[in-house]
Amino acid sequence: MSDASPLLASFGGGLNAAVVGASGGIGSALVEHLANDPSIERLHALSRCRATSLSVAARWIPIDVEDEASIAAAAKTASESGPLDIVVVATGILHNGDGLTPEKTWRALDADAFARVFAINTFGPALVAKHFLPNLARDRKAVFAALSARVGSISDNQLGGWHAYRASKAALNMLIRTFAIELAYRNPSAFCVGLHPGTVDTNLSAPFQGNVPDDKLFTPATAAASLLDVIDSLGNGDSGRLFAWDGRLIEW
Repeated sequence: MSDASPLLASFGGGLNAAVVGASGGIGSALVEHLANDPSIERLHALSRCRATSLSVAARWIPIDVEDEASIAAAAKTASESGPLDIVVVATGILHNGDGLTPEKTWRALDADAFARVFAINTFGPALVAKHFLPNLARDRKAVFAALSARVGSISDNQLGGWHAYRASKAALNMLIRTFAIELAYRNPSAFCVGLHPGTVDTNLSAPFQGNVPDDKLFTPATAAASLLDVIDSLGNGDSGRLFAWDGRLIEW
């Protein structure tokens, strides 16, 4: 698609890639990077609404991660051109304009809020995996990656709070681990991983950027490039694990 140096050199060429959540901050940046990567032959951008700035090199496919029928249809469409080499799920919710916000105490727990956060952060990626993992290439390196978060690490939790978000990401991490075990039976060269992008200047993090040092607040473009570098560097023993944007392992 471009004469630029490949970001995904370890995969070889002619890649078939899909980004779920392509209209979000990180998702749209991933699409832009992949659209300019000469390793990519076919690129699918999946989201509920078509992004106005979507690259002409990407094919938009509608998807709603809260609707399994929509996910199944999108997976079928994306795989019509052949097995997928890379699938990245870049969806997530931390707050919204309807009163959903991270809890500071257990007294703020709300069942409806929990259900909403889990529907998008956990159930959605899980159902994407259900329908997309069978379409990954079976005879070469292939990657299914989902955006997780360091705050989903149980061993790293020193501050408490953010109960629903932490729990939804911890559950996602467990799913990634179990999917990786099953995926290895289909293709020992395939990877299923979680990715922590750091604090990225998007709508998700906007209300919580006040105490973030300038050098720790990444642009979506910077975060996306770092995550693709992590994907490219995945090797033996890395499937079923959670990696930060800089390639460092995050313990569950």
